[in-house]
Amino acid sequence: MSTPSLTLYNFPLSGHAHRIQLALSLMGLPYEDRVVDLPGGEHKGAAYLALNPEGKVPTLKDGDTIVTESTAILTYLAAKYDDANHFIPADPKRAAAVQRYFAQASGPLATGPARARLITVFGAPFDAEKTIADAHAYLARLDEELTGRTFLVGDGITFADVALYSYVAHAPEGHVSLEPYANIRRWLAAVEALDGFLPMPRTEVAAAAQ
Repeated sequence: MSTPSLTLYNFPLSGHAHRIQLALSLMGLPYEDRVVDLPGGEHKGAAYLALNPEGKVPTLKDGDTIVTESTAILTYLAAKYDDANHFIPADPKRAAAVQRYFAQASGPLATGPARARLITVFGAPFDAEKTIADAHAYLARLDEELTGRTFLVGDGITFADVALYSYVAHAPEGHVSLEPYANIRRWLAAVEALDGFLPMPRTEVAAAAQ
């Protein structure tokens, strides 16, 4: 395994950034945590745009290598630092299953639970009623997929779980209750019981949204 020299550019309330913080913690990889001042517009400044031209978090810097987009960063970390192929399995079928959940993270998870949270936490101008309905439609499918499973792929934690955890766990902050989804709540508890688990900060709307 290469010796890491990692810097993570993140924002504490970003579920995308939390994916990488959780991955690094589960892998036991040391890194410099660099909080980007999003409210102050640092992500749109020249220095940050030189790292990430899209002006988003997270960004991972590993020596001279810069990786952006959270699922791409997960793929990079697994390929470079997970010699045992634990987090993205070497088996083609299970590797494809992890990638399928990466697609969900960028698709229905993003336009459902994550977007609902954007509305309440950040004031994003989306249709709340439709977004909440979309979130529940996605969570119902995910809950069904988790029937009889502890984790999403195989018998242990993979980056499939990491890719979905943050925004599913924080769905109530977008007024999306997890009460109907017993399998999801059991899965969240299994992730949270792992050695190296790192929670994402709750927002001020969390208590009222539960």
